Amino acid sequence: MSDLALSDEILMEVDKPSRYIGHELNMVVKDAEQVDIRYAMCFPDVYEIGMSYLGIQILYDMFNRREDTWCERVYSPWPDLDSIMREQHIPLFTLESQSPVRDFDFLGITIQYEMCYTNILQVIDLSGIPIFSKDRTREHPIVIGGGPCTYNPEPIADFFDIFYIGEGEESYDLLFSLYKEYRNSDMTRKEFLIRASGIEGIYVPSLYDVSYNDDGTVKEIRPVSDRVPGKIRKVIVKDFSAAPYPLKPVVPYLRATQDRVVLEVMRGCIRGCRFCQAGMIYRPTRQKPVELVESYVDTMLKNTGYDEISISSLSTSDYEELPQLMDFLLERIEKDHIQVSLPSLRVDAFSLDVMQKVQDIHKVSLTFAPEAGSQRLRNVINKGLTEEDILQGVTQAFTGGWNKVKLYFMMGLPTETPEDVEGIPELCEKISEVYFDTVPKEKRIGSLQITASASYFVPKPFTPFQWAPMLDRATYLEHAYHARDHFRSMRNAKRMKFSYHDEDISLIEGIYARGDRRLSELVLEVYRQGGIYDAWTEFFSMKRYTDAIEKLGIDTDFYLTRERSVDELLPWDHIDCGVSKAFLKREWERAKQGMVTSNCRAACSGCGAACFTEGACPAMT
Repeated sequence: MSDLALSDEILMEVDKPSRYIGHELNMVVKDAEQVDIRYAMCFPDVYEIGMSYLGIQILYDMFNRREDTWCERVYSPWPDLDSIMREQHIPLFTLESQSPVRDFDFLGITIQYEMCYTNILQVIDLSGIPIFSKDRTREHPIVIGGGPCTYNPEPIADFFDIFYIGEGEESYDLLFSLYKEYRNSDMTRKEFLIRASGIEGIYVPSLYDVSYNDDGTVKEIRPVSDRVPGKIRKVIVKDFSAAPYPLKPVVPYLRATQDRVVLEVMRGCIRGCRFCQAGMIYRPTRQKPVELVESYVDTMLKNTGYDEISISSLSTSDYEELPQLMDFLLERIEKDHIQVSLPSLRVDAFSLDVMQKVQDIHKVSLTFAPEAGSQRLRNVINKGLTEEDILQGVTQAFTGGWNKVKLYFMMGLPTETPEDVEGIPELCEKISEVYFDTVPKEKRIGSLQITASASYFVPKPFTPFQWAPMLDRATYLEHAYHARDHFRSMRNAKRMKFSYHDEDISLIEGIYARGDRRLSELVLEVYRQGGIYDAWTEFFSMKRYTDAIEKLGIDTDFYLTRERSVDELLPWDHIDCGVSKAFLKREWERAKQGMVTSNCRAACSGCGAACFTEGACPAMT
């Protein structure tokens, strides 16, 4: 182990110096001289956020199982250290060996959220790597991006050599084998990239030319060579039970956002909510056998020292073996006094019974996500949740002793009207009435609290709403103020709190989400003006963005508020996530008609994802 990259003086000067020193429990240390590939795995946000991401833990474990590879971690320096590193010309370094990132073979960046784009440039720049891929040579790392934002990576395409489309367990072995051949030959960097593009799931943006129509829409996305595929299809893990899983995850020194053992039980979602990108791009649904999940528990608790377990999936209630798993975990709760976290549960009789047991005497808030205030709008978004379901759920909850409820909504959804907005406080009022009708005065412990929050809906690629206009800023605020004022008029207003999401950050997210390659200028300009940590409200500057947008002459309405034609060539149409465009078009039309589509287990909707499983979708077997 080498000396620390930062002096004691610097570590004493910055906030939370343990973010930068490594040496955590289960950290992997190898001899750099004994491996062929050094991979710097980056989450472009602060350490506590990045250490909570399961995807990096999976790849970290998988890569380090290889004798020829050493995977190390790097995160975005907090602004205080960022400033010092620039002033003192300290290159960005990894935690394990404290080595400069620029000396690695790969810099792999997971891209979870559009508002981390400027942090990506921070990482590349502080590493001493040319920001544009076209300026890199054989002496520089291969910069590769993965994660949900790679399903439309075009606004940051100029900064990456490769994007990995899909699940990381599948194609890295082939990529690493090709890389070793490249490093041990006189193969050019371009030739390596051309050959890499032939690996399933690998997208090399520099090998595609994009042209535009006079109206600004995409005219053509064309490979530069017949050796480059015209369409890049995502890769998925077909045998989910056999996929590697980190039984010795790295344990951080300081408390991470998700500081517990994580048990991934399922990938994909059967629900088909039309606003949800994850529910589309992670199809088809795959589950792990409950016996396998149970076998992880003792090992992971022993290897980490944690006393809390979290179940991970997009919709935990849809895990078919959840009752058996919960019986197992409840035994462990009683025997070993561990805690269990259960996100993504529908509030039904079974879930409430389980939550009653795992929360013991202290009952924290129950969380509902109706997403829309009116049943009409819930049908438009295919939420699959009725007002009757919600009120029945809270009735059971209040009877069980809960008196705190959190509800999550979106505003700006397609076809939304002022009446739909009024439905948000009106639904909260009905919930409060259920409480007072259900719980006698003598059995009320504490007071009822209903907390409602609304986010600004952002249309995302590979959803039925990818063609929808985003609500303009003024109308969104008008709806938010209307909801706020309507809350104040409710009979039980004193029992309710309402908040809404920052409109400016959402607008920039919306520009990037459906943007094209021309937006790389915007990312770079904002970064050059000091923009980093744009996902954090205390660092985000709308003026920085509006100045850059004005300087570059960007038409924000083109990206935000216009409804796209279903015949328009979209910037991400050369990427294949498995869900067909024909299916998304059908769902867009059904949304406009307020028609509900059944979940995958009730009836197959022909989304196309069965193509990954030889024609039989796991949700229907």
